Amino acid sequence: MNNTAPRLAIVVKGWPRLSETFIAQELVALERAGIDFAIWSLRHPTDKKTHPLHDQLRADVFYLPEYLHDAPGRVLRGVLSAMTRPGFWGAARQFARDLVRDFNRNRVRRFGQACVLARELPAGTEALYAHFLHTPSSVARYCAMIRGLPWSFSAHAKDIWTSPDWELREKLSAGSAGATFGATCTAFGADHLNTLATGTPVDLVYHGLDLARFPPPPERPARQQGDPLVLVSVGRLVEKKGFDTLIDALALLPPQIDWHWVHIGGGALEDDMRARADAAGVSNRVTWRGACDQPEVIEAMRTADLFVLPSRVAADGDRDGLPNVLMEAASQKLAILSTPVSAIPEFIDDGVHGILSEDAPGALAAHMVRVAEDPTLAPALAKAAHSRLHAEFTMQPGIDHLADRLRGIMRP
Repeated sequence: MNNTAPRLAIVVKGWPRLSETFIAQELVALERAGIDFAIWSLRHPTDKKTHPLHDQLRADVFYLPEYLHDAPGRVLRGVLSAMTRPGFWGAARQFARDLVRDFNRNRVRRFGQACVLARELPAGTEALYAHFLHTPSSVARYCAMIRGLPWSFSAHAKDIWTSPDWELREKLSAGSAGATFGATCTAFGADHLNTLATGTPVDLVYHGLDLARFPPPPERPARQQGDPLVLVSVGRLVEKKGFDTLIDALALLPPQIDWHWVHIGGGALEDDMRARADAAGVSNRVTWRGACDQPEVIEAMRTADLFVLPSRVAADGDRDGLPNVLMEAASQKLAILSTPVSAIPEFIDDGVHGILSEDAPGALAAHMVRVAEDPTLAPALAKAAHSRLHAEFTMQPGIDHLADRLRGIMRP
């Protein structure tokens, strides 16, 4: 526990979450950089495991009422306390305008959580910083208006591409309702947000990797034609990850290729993907590992021949940013097969640092056949990606920039 109230409140959707190692990495690094903060989470954890990285964080963690009806007394105290503050009525008017345009319980829940947060924040809190530009930023924004504090955000992927433009514009506007600054982890996302911004600068801050957390890459024995091909994928079983296309591609691989695919991650489509693999007749060559901690992920990467992530744009507009797992694969000199979606080409030049495929089973299958039949291809791609990771995508430059930005919105 901290002996003094932290000056910064960081709002996250859930803590800890296995799928958000990039947030855990950033927060641990900000703490080491001397940024004193507490975490306020909108949800309780649901994952049964945590990463070792989560255990390194010393900051206090507080949980807001996940559903308002779960803590009616706490919510009522929050609302009544908020009403005594000069900023409440401006926040309430903003909430009312938002609710008219986006009428749902989730919006009401965020305002209730913001009132609780405004009451329970220590008196010494000087600013708020939210991870994700959708619901966590809504809570941070309403709370900041109530308390008269500056707020800022880090945007990532789904929050950028599935939020309505009117809401993004207002969060990126000048004035009491807009963020002081924003950061996002891809040039693709930064360009989009800056076209909507009228008062809030949005900086490109790559997450990068803290390479001290990863072992040196293994010495991989040279593959020979006919050797088994071990494929590994890490990602939630959701539409934007494209694993349905990958399963269909695996079914197209010629019989002379001895392959096995390992999938790591949970997700809403798990039953559908297992059924798809059964229907395609490839289940006996698939291992479903489920959710794994980072040491387990890295070990799987060290024993594989090819990392495959066929990302796509989902029907609702959701898409990846620059998935950290690609950089993690590169840290282990594991060759990468992905797609040119969103910011993935910011790390991978097709044919240089990896392979970027068309989002189609036949195309993915053809690239996997290339890797299987040319033992020199994967090592050359992996070496180039490893070099680029070390030269351009390490963590510390982004942390230094973000820490300076956060210090700038707090009192000297």
